[in-house]
Amino acid sequence: MTYFEQIGLVASICLPLWNVPLIMRIVQRQSSRDLSLVWVVGVWVCSLLMVPAGLVSKDTIFKMFTLINIFLFTGVLAVAFKYRK
Repeated sequence: MTYFEQIGLVASICLPLWNVPLIMRIVQRQSSRDLSLVWVVGVWVCSLLMVPAGLVSKDTIFKMFTLINIFLFTGVLAVAFKYRK
């Protein structure tokens, strides 16, 4: 793995981790009013549609990003709907 691929791998793991503070903020405030549910569902559907390509890809970076992103963004989706008032 080249140096640039290693940087890409680290970024592919770190980028979806930005969902964690979003989930925590929604839970703390017990509201997802500042998020558009259309946006949340749209991002989740696009992420879900990327999963098959990510799973069959030989590119480790793409595969890691796809798996971590769908897992964490499913958490955003669940929490956004749970705390929608």
